[in-house]
Amino acid sequence: MKKPAAIISPQSAPLRTMMVTMTVMCYLACLAIGALILINQAVDGWTRGLSREVTVQLRQISSVNIEAELQKTLTLLNSTNGVTSAEALDPQVGMKLLEPWLGNLNLGDLPVPRLVRVTIDEAAPPDFEALAKTLSDNIKGASLDTHRRWQTELARMAHSLSLLSILILVLICASAVAMVVFAARAVLAANREVVEVLHLVGAKNAFIARQIDRRFLTTGLLAGCSGVLMGAVSFLLLGFSGQGEDNGLAAASFNLIYPLGGYSLWTCAAALAVPIVATLIALFTARLTLMNMLRTIR
Repeated sequence: MKKPAAIISPQSAPLRTMMVTMTVMCYLACLAIGALILINQAVDGWTRGLSREVTVQLRQISSVNIEAELQKTLTLLNSTNGVTSAEALDPQVGMKLLEPWLGNLNLGDLPVPRLVRVTIDEAAPPDFEALAKTLSDNIKGASLDTHRRWQTELARMAHSLSLLSILILVLICASAVAMVVFAARAVLAANREVVEVLHLVGAKNAFIARQIDRRFLTTGLLAGCSGVLMGAVSFLLLGFSGQGEDNGLAAASFNLIYPLGGYSLWTCAAALAVPIVATLIALFTARLTLMNMLRTIR
C-alpha cells in the first residue's frame, strides 16, 4: 500500500527557506556562544596569572647604587611571609615594555626602572599594604604594583563583552521567532486547502497540529544540528590555522572543541542547547500560528 503523502511536503519552498535561515542563525548563535566562552576563559586565565604575581619597581635615583638596592629588595622579599619567590628581571625586559611607546630606540641612556617579579602564595598571600610600606621605607625608589587596577579593567571588559554576546544571542532568538512566524504562515497558507479539507472531514485540530508539528520539529532539529556542526568546523579550522602556538586565539579555539584531550562540560551543554532551542522555537511558534489559522476556519 502506498504511504499517504505528508500534509506539508519537505520540498516546500517556504520550508526550505526556513531551514536555510535557521541554520545560519544557529551558526551565528554558536559563534556568539563560543566567543562568550573564549572571553571568559581568557579573562579568567589572565586574572589568575595577575593574582599569582606582583611586581616591585625600582626607580633609578642619582647617587644610589641600583644593584645594591636590588639585592636588598630580593633579600627583603624572600624573607616575607606569603612570598614564594622573587626574581630580578633583566634590564632588557623593562626596555621591551617601553617599545610600544618609544619604539626601538636606544634606551640605554634612560633611567629605566628595574623590575622584580614576585610570586606569592595564593593560599596565604602577604599583607600588600604592609609590604608596600616596608619597601618604600627600606628601599630607595621602590614601589609595589599589585596589578589590581589591571584586574579591575579586565573584569569590566569581560563583563561588557559578555553582555554584548548575550544581547547578540537574544537578538538571534528574536529574529528566529519572527522568521519562523513568517515561514509558518507562508507554509500554512500554501497548504490551507489541505488543512480545510481535513477540518471539513472531521479531523480534530489536535490531529492536524500533530501532523504539522512533526515537519517543523524535524526542520528545527536539522537546522540546529547543522548550525552546531558548522560552528564546530569553524572553530576547528581557526585552531588548525595556528598549530604550533601554545597560546593565542587559534589555540584557544582548538581547545574549545577539544580541550586538553578531554571534553568541556560547558562546551557540550552549549552545543546541545542550540538545536534544542531551535527546535522549540520552530515547534511552538508554528503551533501558535497553526492554531490561530484553524480558529479562522469554519
